[in-house]
Amino acid sequence: MDEPADAQFDTRNDGDVRDPGAGPLKPRHAATLIIVRDDGPKPRLLMGRRNRGLAFMADKWVFPGGRVDRGDYTAPSASDLSPDTAARLAVEPRHPTPARLARALALAAVRETFEETGLLLARPAPARPGAGAWRPFLAQGALPDLAPLAFVARAITPPYRTRRFDARFFMAPASALLSLERQPDCGELDEIGWFDFDQARALDLPNITRFVVHEVGQRLAQPERPAPFMRFLRGARQLSYL
Repeated sequence: MDEPADAQFDTRNDGDVRDPGAGPLKPRHAATLIIVRDDGPKPRLLMGRRNRGLAFMADKWVFPGGRVDRGDYTAPSASDLSPDTAARLAVEPRHPTPARLARALALAAVRETFEETGLLLARPAPARPGAGAWRPFLAQGALPDLAPLAFVARAITPPYRTRRFDARFFMAPASALLSLERQPDCGELDEIGWFDFDQARALDLPNITRFVVHEVGQRLAQPERPAPFMRFLRGARQLSYL
């Protein structure tokens, strides 16, 4: 499989490193969403800059995303994951993603994108009573739309990090957004923007984000391309494909 010549997954100089004597830290499930616009001469990706005061990846440009919350397991949606995306998540040989978790991951990706950028991947629908983090989303008179999501990649943060995530990366077209206009009072990222691939690669990116930018470009040309799975085993990076 083709990967960028400068591909390095989360090297030790890419963030805080844990005390070697500390006990094991279990990764938390997380999800990220890459929104792609195709209404211009070149495809453009939605990216945001993290606050410089944050302890994790401060001042870096990233795709919106975050950890799975309890409410993501029960939140309503306007559609389900496509059979292809659900199947890709389930084929992982040693650690398949159960259907309930797969749906929660997809909903987390949509929710985090709304919270961090103010953009809704949703369909208009009658408002339903919501709870917790989903209440502002459902108050917009819309329900999350999971059908457009494609599974792009999976990455588990190395064991030497102070925070560890088992992250799944999804991709969806900007045409699936309820609107390109941000909802008021939303947007946890300092700044967001739409960048073509050359512009995105010129940003200050974490190594994993740089890798996924390359992967998205490959996937747009080859939609059936297997999804990369990046993790560390016995102290070394392992890259396989699902």
